[in-house]
Amino acid sequence: MRSIVLLFIVFLFPGLSGHAQTRHNRGLEKFIRERASPFLKGILDNPDTYRYQLIYTRIDRNRANQPRFRSQYLRVDANEYFNPASMVKLPVAILALEKLSPLKKYGINRNSTMLTDSSCCRQTQVLADTSAADGKPSIAHYIKKIFIVSDNDAYNRLYEFVGQETINRRLQEMGYRHSRITRRFVPMNEEENRHTNAIRFLDAEGKLIFHQPAAYNPKPFDFSKKILIGNVHYDRNDSLIHRPMDFTTHNNMPLDHLRQILQSVLFPNSVASDKRFRIDEDDREFLRSCMQQLPSESSSPVYDTTEFFNSYTKFFFFRDGKQPIPASIRSYNKSGWSYGFLTEVAYIVDKEKGVEFILSGVIYVNSDGVLNDDKYEYEGVGYRYFREIGEMVYQYESGRKRKSRDFRIFALN
Repeated sequence: MRSIVLLFIVFLFPGLSGHAQTRHNRGLEKFIRERASPFLKGILDNPDTYRYQLIYTRIDRNRANQPRFRSQYLRVDANEYFNPASMVKLPVAILALEKLSPLKKYGINRNSTMLTDSSCCRQTQVLADTSAADGKPSIAHYIKKIFIVSDNDAYNRLYEFVGQETINRRLQEMGYRHSRITRRFVPMNEEENRHTNAIRFLDAEGKLIFHQPAAYNPKPFDFSKKILIGNVHYDRNDSLIHRPMDFTTHNNMPLDHLRQILQSVLFPNSVASDKRFRIDEDDREFLRSCMQQLPSESSSPVYDTTEFFNSYTKFFFFRDGKQPIPASIRSYNKSGWSYGFLTEVAYIVDKEKGVEFILSGVIYVNSDGVLNDDKYEYEGVGYRYFREIGEMVYQYESGRKRKSRDFRIFALN
């Protein structure tokens, strides 16, 4: 009880520390260290090695069920680069629904057949065909694949539809000035990624109802800050290059931007109006459903749950050791992994216990300093880090006194 009271005081008087760019609450660090295993303390003691960042967002509801959000930070710095990997799929999936909204007047909806032409980049047409092999190609189908198993081809198709210019213009308009999405997940250079292919939408009879022409993004990016990671790396030809890997032109999304994007979809009224996506409640509910759906629950597409087990994309709590997920707990999340970086933002709720909170985290697990060799410590270090943090916060939240534990999670948001 004493520790719970102490943490409550810390949350009221958080005490930020660190240099100007870093958001770091000493109280959160104290809370974690008091409960950390020797393994976790070893990570906390080596920030330069593990490059970890963590945001713990506590949610309190009043008696009218209205939520209030308060975030605490551990080494969160928008200027400390990590490769976001599949995390960029989160805003692109939402922006696809946003861009679809004005097209509904043509009779198009998220389930309409969407075909990607090869008008600029022949390679992407091949990927479009394979991505749709397990179901009708549509925005809804691609979004489901993005959230259930983090499918790369599905992301590429939505990148084509939204377009590089629109993606980045909207991120800037919404205040995510440190974020940029510059590339698909296929081997292309910066100039090729500026081009996007033509898109066709078909009706139920296969007739063309809308054609979107190929596009090109002429807007420049600010690549003035050099970003180098690691000691050596393998290039696309599997040649060992004896210098750090250059991420200067890669995708970039700071952790707090990702947290805000997740929160804005789940609880739009909790963020400023300029940070809300222009989607209706039906599309928002569809996104929520996809975010928490497990591979075993999906009927289209159907997944081999030996490969895509239920905790495949659920890092906090469950991915380490392929932990079973209790029926009462749902994780509305997006995760990503690449180049030794593991990242996740997750709204976790236990409906039986009335527990809810948001966790956002990143860690770098690449002890040999070699990039692009697929030899990272995801197992044993990365996933264990997420599990221990998730379990720690869940245990605290389960014992914390609330005004009400009988809540409707997205009501009055």
